[in-house]
Formats: sequence, C-alpha cells, structure tokens
Amino acid sequence: MPTPKALRPFAHREYRVLIAALAISIFGSGMWAVAMVYQVIQLGGGPLELSLVAAAGSAGLVAFVLAGGIAADRVPQRRLILAVEGANLAVIATVSGLAMTGLLQLWHVAAGSFVLGVGAAFFFPAYSAILPRILPAQDLLAANGMEGSMRPVLQQAAGPAVAGMVVAALSPSHAVTAVAACHLLAFIVLNFLGQHAQAAPTNGAERDGRGAAAGEGAGAPGTSFLHDLREGVRYTRQTPWLLWTLIWACISVLFLIGPIEVLLPFVVRDQLAGDSRMFGFLLAVMGVGAALGSLFTASFRLPRRYLTVMMVSWGAGSLPLAAVGVMDSFWAIAAALFVFGATGSVGMVIWGTLLQRRVPPHLLGRVSSLDFFVSLALMPVSMALAGPAAEVLPVWLIFLVAGGVCPVMAVIAMAAARMPDDELAHPLDRLPEAERTTAAGD
Repeated sequence: MPTPKALRPFAHREYRVLIAALAISIFGSGMWAVAMVYQVIQLGGGPLELSLVAAAGSAGLVAFVLAGGIAADRVPQRRLILAVEGANLAVIATVSGLAMTGLLQLWHVAAGSFVLGVGAAFFFPAYSAILPRILPAQDLLAANGMEGSMRPVLQQAAGPAVAGMVVAALSPSHAVTAVAACHLLAFIVLNFLGQHAQAAPTNGAERDGRGAAAGEGAGAPGTSFLHDLREGVRYTRQTPWLLWTLIWACISVLFLIGPIEVLLPFVVRDQLAGDSRMFGFLLAVMGVGAALGSLFTASFRLPRRYLTVMMVSWGAGSLPLAAVGVMDSFWAIAAALFVFGATGSVGMVIWGTLLQRRVPPHLLGRVSSLDFFVSLALMPVSMALAGPAAEVLPVWLIFLVAGGVCPVMAVIAMAAARMPDDELAHPLDRLPEAERTTAAGD
C-alpha cells in the first residue's frame, strides 16, 4: 500500500528528527503562554504588567526577524536552530530556577519573554530554509501542511491546556519548569539532526531570475547586513507574485487581526449574550479549521494553478467574516470562523511551499523573514486601531469592510502580478528533474 501523501516526509530521517523537535518546542511555547500569565499574576502583576511582559516577546520577535532571515542565509541552518533551542533552554531554565527559589522578579519574566521572541525571530527563517535541504521538492507541500496542522493543536490547544492543569494542580513555577523540560528534550532531539543535511540538494531551485547559480554570493564574507537586506528586498520588489502577495498580506493583517482579536469578544457578548468560554470555543473552532485545512492540503499534490488557488482561498475565505457583525447565531459565527481558519491555512501551506520551491536558496531565509516581518509589524497596529474605530463606527460595518476588502485585494493582486500567467509559465506540478531541466534552459 502506498504511503499517504501527508505522511511521505516522515520517510526521511532528517525530517523526522526536525519535526519531532519542532513539535516538542511549540508544545512548550503553548505551555509558556499560560505559565507566563499566571507567573506574572503570582508575582503581583496586573493587566499592565502582563501587557508589558507580552509586549517584550513581540518586540524581540519584530526587532530581530530581519536579522534572523539574514543569519539563516549566512549560517548553517542546523547550527542556528540548535543555538536558538539552546538559548531557549537556558532562558526558561533560569526563570524556572529563580521561581523555584523565590528570587524571581517581573523584570526576569519580561527579559525571558524578550529573549524567546528573539529566538523565534531566528528559528523560523532557519526552519523554512532547511526544509528544502532535507526533503525532495514533491514532499515540501506535505511537510508544510503537517506543520500547519500541528501548530494549532499543540501551541493553541494542548500546550495551554496542560499548562493550565499544572498551574491549577501545583503552581506557575512548576509549569515554567515543565516548559524548560520541553526545550531540553527538543534540544536533545535536534542534536540527532545529521550534519550532511546542510549539503543536501536544493530541489531544482538552483537559479534565480537572472540565471545566476543560487549558491553564488550566499553568505559571502565581504557583504554587510544592509547589503544582504537590500538584496532580499530587491528580489522581492522585482518578483511580482511575491511582492503582490506580501502587499495583500499587509492589507489583510491590517483589516482582519484587530476585529478578530479585539472586537470579536464584544460580538460574543452583545450579539450572542455569551461569555469568555464561548469566545474561547469560537477561537478553538477556528483553530480546528486551520488544522484540518492544513492536513487536507498536505494530502494532495500542489495544484497546477497554485497561485490562483492560494489567493482564492485567502480572498473567498475572508468573505464570511463580513457578516459576523450582524449574525446572532452562535453556529453561524462558528461556521464563518471555521471557514476562515480552514481556507487561510490552505493558502498558508501553499505559500510556504512556494517560497521553498521558487525563491533561490541563498535568499530563502531573508525572503521568509520579510514575509514574517510585514505580517508582524502591522498586527499591533491593527489591534490598536480596532478599539478607536469601534468608538465611531458600528461593529457590523467594521466586519463588513474587513471581510469585503480582502477578497477585492486578492483579485487586484492576482491581476497586478499576472498570477494566472505566471503559474503556467512556472509549473510546479512536475518532478524535480523536469524542473531542473527547465531551469537549465532558461
């Protein structure tokens, strides 16, 4: 019996090691999200202190994500991933030790949160860049789908749930210690990642748009940080499908994140007469949709019309949110959020695969970090604007605009970048050997 497509990446030892370590690490991150909250509360902190600690993590991520992308293109990704996990372990173990001995202070937690944010800024570009080195091209979609289905289950559901039980049964300090144990185990597993993974084939993306070998200039010792950053920005600006997808992402983050994160709780209260439990359940439904959408995408081949499927999934999937502000049925809102989570995940799995298949390997870390940066930079802006907007506009109108703008922008992005023509000119539904033959003839 042939192996299901979603499970094919597990045939490769390096991937099994990497995904096992990632699963443990993101489970620990989910635990930290809850353990950190109750650790701050135990130290006498209130909403302001908790906000500052959470903001420290976001600040570390946003401030260093571009540097993380450059590092992923300069430093062997295996070494970078190990260094990040080792730093995570050191930080959480220190916080745990201080908590257990009664010496922990709020600034320790904030500093730890900041370092964890910096670690994430370096980890994810390196993870994205190493996948094409350890997997053949035809398995990348399945690998991205597996990560996309695993993340909401472990980071948004299982990790927080286990941390909540540990806090209730023992203490926040014990939950932080459990997080340290997760990072220790992940660090141990990562040490089994083979050195030869760094020299594995790069799946047919050997040449950039100018015909230069992808490895040329990668990590050149004479280049500066700004030179490397400009090179990544220049490639993004000169690649229409990439540029316009990032423009769409900026607009969608700006219009969607604030209403979902800030205004949805008030929709639950005012339209559904619900409480925090109902709000939490709706977020869980969206997470389940994301997990199933990722798993579904991982089970099939990359579609021939990959750019069209990606943009239609994102655009059409945002449309149900336009009606959230007028719905008075719990199940209707749950269905809208499920569709939004599922279609968003379908697009994200295809997007991650496109970066790994079409971006030259020596630029992959930088382009991945630019993608990460533009999304993160506008997230707090969206949340900051949602509240004031609700003071002058009805909530239903805000959701109507948010759900309507994204499909329109998806159509504009497809037309401006000529995505239907581009995807036919650069087919990815062939075997890597065929791709390499085509690239050699360009």
